[in-house]
Amino acid sequence: MHDRIDISIITATRNAAATLPRTLKSVSEQTCRNFEHIIIDGASTDGSLELIKNYAAEQDVPVTVVSEPDQGLYDALNKGYDRARGTYLLFLNAGDSFHSAATLEQVCNVIQSYENTALPAVIYGETDIVDINGKFLRHRRLKAPKNLTWRSFRWGMLVCHQSFYGRRDLAPRYKQRYRFSSDFDWCIKLLLRASDTKATTHRIDDVLTDYLNEGLTTKNHKASLHERRLIMEHYYGKLTTLLLHVWFAIRSIVK
Repeated sequence: MHDRIDISIITATRNAAATLPRTLKSVSEQTCRNFEHIIIDGASTDGSLELIKNYAAEQDVPVTVVSEPDQGLYDALNKGYDRARGTYLLFLNAGDSFHSAATLEQVCNVIQSYENTALPAVIYGETDIVDINGKFLRHRRLKAPKNLTWRSFRWGMLVCHQSFYGRRDLAPRYKQRYRFSSDFDWCIKLLLRASDTKATTHRIDDVLTDYLNEGLTTKNHKASLHERRLIMEHYYGKLTTLLLHVWFAIRSIVK
């Protein structure tokens, strides 16, 4: 076991035995081992828990397993948040995976490069979209900006949640009143705290995550967009949000 925990990987899962093995495999193959893995299972009945227990028994890093009913994805992620000990948090849910075995090594190298200076509030990168078999479909349409601030998210979720490593001491808990887009609110709030403390952000010029195309947000697209509009109004104001949505509509028609 490694004493140093740079990253707490938090995985929420429920009855995902078909896609969970790919996630667990990608974690176990990481060349950097300065992490812990916290798995929050929503009382699965499809054999997922057996897969998780077998995985946990084989690891050389700390693995925490919780299996019990929950009140949805963000309740599960909060349970992981409450148990995390790492300097950074990463939420990698069932079906999602690291882009390569060296992904965490890239992130850990960034962390170590700031050894004598203040750590960035967020380390982030690009995301690819994959199907249920892990096959590449496309690069994510929205690109991670060179300079990421809380204002960046006026233009949408420019950084995928699964490619967003947030400093734990700045990270909030998830608001459960948002059922499908609380991660959008979470990222903005963390970046606001970064702004308040003058903390920087660090972009890795590479794909960090393969994101499953059939995620919760994708399956509930309209409800997710509604929640995102409410979140944008909260942080950026109603008029700004209205004007931006007019621009989004024009951009969609042009494309």
